[in-house]
Amino acid sequence: MSAMLGRAVRPTVAAVARTSSAGPQNAQRNMATLREIETRLKSVRNIEKITKSMKMIAAARLSKAQRAVVGAKAYGAASAEVFKNSEAMEPEGATRLYVVISSDKGLCGGIHSSVSKATRQAIKEAAPEQENYIMVVGDKSKAQLSRAIPDKLRLTFNGIGKDVPTFGDASAVADLILSSGVKFDSVHLVYNKVVSALAFESAIMQVFGEQALKDSPNFKTYEMEDDATKDLAEFALTNAIYAVLVEGHAAEINSRRNAMDNASKNAGDMIDALTLKYNRGRQAAITNELVDIITGAS
Repeated sequence: MSAMLGRAVRPTVAAVARTSSAGPQNAQRNMATLREIETRLKSVRNIEKITKSMKMIAAARLSKAQRAVVGAKAYGAASAEVFKNSEAMEPEGATRLYVVISSDKGLCGGIHSSVSKATRQAIKEAAPEQENYIMVVGDKSKAQLSRAIPDKLRLTFNGIGKDVPTFGDASAVADLILSSGVKFDSVHLVYNKVVSALAFESAIMQVFGEQALKDSPNFKTYEMEDDATKDLAEFALTNAIYAVLVEGHAAEINSRRNAMDNASKNAGDMIDALTLKYNRGRQAAITNELVDIITGAS
């Protein structure tokens, strides 16, 4: 009888021993999970501080960029007026040069992929016999287009757009384009323009070359020296580049502000979810400890 009783008691004692040893293991596991959540919470809070700071900086820079756009638009309008009144047109099978306006910085939504996509679409829709070349302002679109259509890429620029672009920046870009040796009949400037406080869209501004001006109906009416026509074409190109550089810069700053605002909101949502998860885990750990204490006391 005593042997049978001993055999019956031994499994019970073993089960109690396993339960008591599992308690500390579960507690350790819960503590490890809580520490992971706490570390992640700290990381997300730090990211939220960064995104909020970047949003404030972008908002402060945006007003300056918008004021510059108002003045720069007059330069673009002057170039457009010249080509409109001269009735300049592209010759059949003209060679086009696409100048893509982006920047070297990211964290601004789809601002760079927007102009890259517009450029690819324009080249895709061009006639098969038409020659198309690309020059890129900014490293971001350069990286995208060099992967997509590397055979069309001729020249890239960087270091422009750290602050509001100046007419000197536009002159430097125009000089490099004209001295690059690439022959073209017209330049198509692909850039982003601000539509509203929350949106932007890609646009293309066309600038005709020297030969198109010479062949235009209204220019033929007057006798002009070749140097004068050449200077006018170069000045019109510089004006147009300046206008799109400034407007593209404003669109980028506006997009960065919106992107950082969305990132800050997402970080806030993650902080709320992680805080709730941390509090529930902490409450469960305290409850388990209380159960262990009460069980041990009894």
